[in-house]
Amino acid sequence: MRFEDRVAIVTGSGRGIGKETARRLEAQGASVVISDINFDMARETAKEIESSYKTKVSSVHADVKKKADIHDLMESTVRDFGHIDILVNNAGIMYPTKIDDVSEEEWDEVLDVNLRGVFFCSQAVSPFMRERRRGKILNIASVAGKIGGVASGAHYSVSKAGVICLTKMFAKVLAPFGVTVNAIAPGPVDTAMAQLFSPQQREDLIKMCPLGRLADTGDIAEAALFLLSDAAKHITGEILEVKGGMFID
Repeated sequence: MRFEDRVAIVTGSGRGIGKETARRLEAQGASVVISDINFDMARETAKEIESSYKTKVSSVHADVKKKADIHDLMESTVRDFGHIDILVNNAGIMYPTKIDDVSEEEWDEVLDVNLRGVFFCSQAVSPFMRERRRGKILNIASVAGKIGGVASGAHYSVSKAGVICLTKMFAKVLAPFGVTVNAIAPGPVDTAMAQLFSPQQREDLIKMCPLGRLADTGDIAEAALFLLSDAAKHITGEILEVKGGMFID
């Protein structure tokens, strides 16, 4: 899978799944925009990736809760690189809050980042892709959005269910323009987010997985590269579960 002459935006790519996806896209020849609400982290990630592979990387501060930031992210990418081929909607947050304890503020924050952000980023990139009649959008959902959560909060699970729905809706709308829209639904992944789980929750999650471990960021990034590559050019509206056999259906 090669990505020469492709320009990719990866939101929330200062660390975790986004960082690893950006790194592997870069290694395969793509120019990458590292977008994160934490600009220092984005800048350090961009510097690290660029020094490793010697291809063009930029870092952008963007809060996906804000339409103005999203607009600036798209405009600056086109200005700096000329076009946008790939959007990975990876930015997300999770709180393992029990239903009775979810506050109005926490509910709004999770839905704003995880669902509203995906919608408005996809909406903003669509005109650029429709005009060129090509492009790929990949959303990072979660198995929590299909089964109602594992150890995550209700607001996280609901937001990821919404991402799955948005994936299918955008896939239908953009297919006539040669743009594919897919999602990955990971099971628990060994990232900083997973540190929110207690040791007992972590142990229980591993026991639920027939392959005997949590996914690592590379597992998700490799699946992402497949769906973003020409090998998946006839796949759209699909939700690829990467969960090590957990909840086989």
